[in-house]
Amino acid sequence: MTDLSSQGVPTAPKTSLFANDANTKRRNAAEKRFRAYGITAIAFGIFFLIVLAVTIVRSGLPAFTQTVVSVDFTLTEAEFAEAEGTLFKTKVYSGFFNKALVKRLEERGVEVEFDEAAIVRIMGKAGSTIREFYRENQDKLGQPVQFELSASSRVDGYFKGRVTREALQDSRFLQLSDLDLVDALRQAGIIKQAFNWNFITGADSGVDNPGGAGIGASVVGSFFMMLVVLVLSLPIGVAASIYLEEFAPQNRFTDLIEVNISNLAAVPSIVFGILGLAVFIQFMHLPQSAPLVGGLVLTLMTLPTIIISTRASLKAVPPSIRDAALGVGASKMQAVFHHVLPLAAPGILTGTIIGLAQALGETAPLLLIGMVGFVARGYPEGFAAGFTEPNSAMPAQIYTWAARADPGFYEKAWGGIIILLIFLLTMNIIAIILRRRFERRW
Repeated sequence: MTDLSSQGVPTAPKTSLFANDANTKRRNAAEKRFRAYGITAIAFGIFFLIVLAVTIVRSGLPAFTQTVVSVDFTLTEAEFAEAEGTLFKTKVYSGFFNKALVKRLEERGVEVEFDEAAIVRIMGKAGSTIREFYRENQDKLGQPVQFELSASSRVDGYFKGRVTREALQDSRFLQLSDLDLVDALRQAGIIKQAFNWNFITGADSGVDNPGGAGIGASVVGSFFMMLVVLVLSLPIGVAASIYLEEFAPQNRFTDLIEVNISNLAAVPSIVFGILGLAVFIQFMHLPQSAPLVGGLVLTLMTLPTIIISTRASLKAVPPSIRDAALGVGASKMQAVFHHVLPLAAPGILTGTIIGLAQALGETAPLLLIGMVGFVARGYPEGFAAGFTEPNSAMPAQIYTWAARADPGFYEKAWGGIIILLIFLLTMNIIAIILRRRFERRW
């Protein structure tokens, strides 16, 4: 027998499992670099998310407060009859209010020179608010009533820092001398900042009154649109998914359908708006700017998302569940509806809620069906009218405010984004809770 070691055959170097060789050190270094890259990417994402959240909150919170003038005002029956008997009713009511405000300033000992025109510039349209109040509450005539009337947009901007003395130029809206009166009213406690409930419950006020603009009517419009989307997209999407996943034969036709569904999920949303304009408004003559049309358009956009998520949920149910049901004598339909569908329900609900949240934030389809051009000035008169009467939606209202020139509307747009994000976060949290509550693991 020949000794191989004596013939010069190299032998493997002796290494220890407890000592890292050069290759192991390189792999470990590469793994550390990859982890560092991942942590850096996450840190960048969190940083920009924090910057976005801080920007939205800082820019939108001022929309939830407003500058109000608090005055005790008494209108007699004779003054009411005098105002209603004239042609310029609002001007007469404003005159009565100006006298009451001057009296209140004298009682507080405010010493500043001003005229009634300055009060009009500070208060804006106080006369119309008082006129509407006494027309609806004539039993309050002769009794002291405390009014908290909104100040003009520029006075509100002065309180919130948008308007400064250095940058202000005299105009018919506000003059530099008016700010002396504003400061005096603030010291007397007559003018102050208050929570703006009208922003949450009110409606849009047109292009001339940013202080009175509210998003409440648009929230109602979005609610009716989401009802249409939910009622149509959930049963249609689930039925289509069950057929494609459980009953449809595997052939070229079903393959074509599946490919087109995946493609529709990637189609830009404005394409669905063009489709809705052509089919629902121009061909079917449905009312323009109605939540019904908006809901139909968003249903078309949401269906692919619901179908894909529902099919994924059905596919996640183990085949043994189907085999066991068929083995004990159940039909194919009984196996699907009695066993497979209940187990897939958490995933279906999650996909549906996520699809609704996506539809709630869409603006592009609503542009083409007129929901941006229409200004919602009030709430619908009934449940059925909520579907058919022209209205707006939260994203469309935000877009409208952002397109206006007055900085007060820009502030309202940021506040509307906060409300929209609250709805979206709530819907996503509900989806997570439902999934974890009803999810079963095999």
